[in-house]
Amino acid sequence: MLWLVGIGISGYRGLSLAALDILKQCDTVYVEQFTSALSNGDLRGLDSLLGFEVKPVRRWFVEDGRQILEESKTKQVAIVTYGDPLIATTHSELRARAAKNAIKTSVLHSASGITSTIGETGLHAYKFGRMVTMMSERPSAISVYNAIFENLLAGNHTIILTEFRYDDNENPFFLDPVTVFKMLAEVEADQKYHVISEYTFAIVASRIGMESQQILSGKISSLVQSEFGEGPHTVIVPGALHFTESDAIVLLTENLDLPTNNSQNIKKISSQMVERYGPRAKQAVEQMRRIITEYNEDKSMFDILDNAECYIADAERFLNQGKFDLAVLSIGYAEGLVDALRFQKGINPWAPSN
Repeated sequence: MLWLVGIGISGYRGLSLAALDILKQCDTVYVEQFTSALSNGDLRGLDSLLGFEVKPVRRWFVEDGRQILEESKTKQVAIVTYGDPLIATTHSELRARAAKNAIKTSVLHSASGITSTIGETGLHAYKFGRMVTMMSERPSAISVYNAIFENLLAGNHTIILTEFRYDDNENPFFLDPVTVFKMLAEVEADQKYHVISEYTFAIVASRIGMESQQILSGKISSLVQSEFGEGPHTVIVPGALHFTESDAIVLLTENLDLPTNNSQNIKKISSQMVERYGPRAKQAVEQMRRIITEYNEDKSMFDILDNAECYIADAERFLNQGKFDLAVLSIGYAEGLVDALRFQKGINPWAPSN
């Protein structure tokens, strides 16, 4: 038998009476230490409550899972997890493998750090989009940046879970929120989707459920000047805020700046492309007309330029209708016609005019 037992967000004291009864009957109790850090005090507290020593284990042990599953075939085995057991995909995958091997499982749910964070900030749970995790590596920052962009387009909030691991000296490492903001700013400098700036409003929730719980909110320019202490940390980038959410943020968090709508100026990439390349294409057509007239080139080229202008007008109309992909295609057709004339006649309308 394999038990998946959530300890909640308040340390070993968060265990339910039902969970304690089950754990006392188990032959082996593993405590995973990768979804979040349980202190040595919590481990000693568990030992005291159960009357025997629990076994702390790292991510690889649970991901491998073979020893856990083998023992569960003939013994009562439990895995104690931070928060709710089935939030972490590793635990869900292990449960599925147990079922595949005809091993009976049961889950004792508990408070989740994610839902608790949402509730503590006063944000509406149904307005959150895709949740992501920020690691120390740059590819992670790009993925998180893109998720924020997609969520903001829909007006949704983004939860960013931050990296937790043990370093080479077995000390817990928590990715600092200031580092998160700096990494996102670096991606913004490359992508330029206008997702992150010093004016972006964000919320940082630290150590939710603990006595030292802290929730700060404000512009990134204010937050990067703050001290967040030890983790775990969760960063939230809100989208469009209902007035009750804005009120809750001001009243329930340590608020540094009034909340703002981060979705307000977010546009689809295709929309940004049309707004960027449309004027450029229009200018190229005008430049080509001037060159043809000035150098007495073949006047039949004007018909092609008329078509290019029609495509530019189509792009602007599609953009106003919200048909962004068609708008991009129309600009592409216009530029294609201009480039065809350029290659045929050796005229470069894209060069700056004198």
